[in-house]
Amino acid sequence: MDIVYIDTNEALAFTCDTIRQSKVICIDTEFHRETTYYPELALIQLSDGEKTCCIDPLSITDFTPFLALLTNTNITKVLHASGQDLEIFNQLFNTLPTPVFDTQIAAGLLGYGDQIGYAPLIKKELDINIDKSQSRTDWLKRPLNKDQLLYAASDVYYLAKAYPKMITQLKSLNRLEWLHGDFAELCMPAKYQVDTHNIWKKVKGNQKLHGIQLAILQAVAAWREESAQKRNRPRRRIVPDDALIDISRLKPDSADKIKQLRSLNKTRLNSEDAAQLLQRINNALQVPQELWPKHARRHKLSMREEALIDALIALLKLKADEHRITPLNLASRKELELLLQGSTDIPLMQGWRYAHAGQVIEQFLDGKSFLQINALQLQLQGDDK
Repeated sequence: MDIVYIDTNEALAFTCDTIRQSKVICIDTEFHRETTYYPELALIQLSDGEKTCCIDPLSITDFTPFLALLTNTNITKVLHASGQDLEIFNQLFNTLPTPVFDTQIAAGLLGYGDQIGYAPLIKKELDINIDKSQSRTDWLKRPLNKDQLLYAASDVYYLAKAYPKMITQLKSLNRLEWLHGDFAELCMPAKYQVDTHNIWKKVKGNQKLHGIQLAILQAVAAWREESAQKRNRPRRRIVPDDALIDISRLKPDSADKIKQLRSLNKTRLNSEDAAQLLQRINNALQVPQELWPKHARRHKLSMREEALIDALIALLKLKADEHRITPLNLASRKELELLLQGSTDIPLMQGWRYAHAGQVIEQFLDGKSFLQINALQLQLQGDDK
């Protein structure tokens, strides 16, 4: 494998110009996130199947040519498990590539299971074992040695070889168009924006709080998230979850009382931060009761409802087996519970999942089809899908 290492603006511009006529480019990144809120981009790998490059973002100052590739709608950008890569591009460059093709999502429709890793995918498609010996590399250190660059470049080099095989299989199954909706969603900036107003729902232990306590938690959790973003530090290094719970429960009325919380013993909370938290607490105490946040009402399913969910899962398994995919590619048990409670805002009721399984579920729930046993085989009767 020949690898081009790019660490100047001129080299980046030249390389991007040479591959901009490509119909497909494979992209991957290496990054660190252990001590920061935002991922620190350490390397960008590109391959069009003929040329494979490693771009050093620590040396490049003008990414304009690269961004032109990302936004070129004539080029399909292929990534594997693209979520964090796309988050990086959105955060650093305020740009998302389009169109994209995620091989992990596509692999699900080829019957490769749920969220298959890159190495198992390459083994399945190319019968090549990927060397993972450099997986713990500190990608921010320079210089990168030959083995490290080879490891990084292989993530796009082999992806460029696997992608055409996957496309051929998807076309033979008439499933390529199924993926359009899933891939379009990946390109929506809102997917990568943090909702600070509702971030309290992710604070461990929030279920223990109620009423005005939740209003306080909403306020202080938003402050923590905003502070973590401004300082580019992990949120729990600003204030740990248990301290947010204590603040919300105890409602301290002074900055000193906040700083004296036992749950903050290992956190260096300065006077300014304590004052800001106190202000958020006081603001929350003024929120009218009708605006206090509430826990989502979780309807406890009866035994009969649980049995119905089990029947829906059995039905999904039949449809999944029919298409040689896993049931989780269609819906999870939690999503089926939401459906039973009246929610249609789930993937099962949209796009290809609705066409191939969601409509069948609707028919079943409407009594237009039923499950029966025939020769010890579960079958769906009255199904016209």
